[in-house]
Amino acid sequence: MIYQGYQYYTRKKASTVLTEEEFRKGMRKAQLIDVREKNVFDGGHILGARNIPYTLFKTRMVEIRKDQPIYLYDQGRAVSARAAVKLRRAGYEDIYCLKGGYEKWTGKTKRK
Repeated sequence: MIYQGYQYYTRKKASTVLTEEEFRKGMRKAQLIDVREKNVFDGGHILGARNIPYTLFKTRMVEIRKDQPIYLYDQGRAVSARAAVKLRRAGYEDIYCLKGGYEKWTGKTKRK
């Protein structure tokens, strides 16, 4: 129970959760990153997003710039919250997560 409370607090502190409207307003000036697996990403993703799967996050985090805002999303929000914690621990700031994730997204999407 204490561990779950700690996890919740850590994830909440690591990033700012944005509504779809807020996310849409800022995503053009940010690094838009989809943390879902590649096969899911190829099935449909937010237009302009780059895929860095959470399973490869530790090794590919270096591709993310520290001087620009980071907009993360996954299918819901649990995985992007964990990715935000990893980024925060690595010294990144300006991290945002999409409330509701891709499954609630109503904006433009792209399929491979």
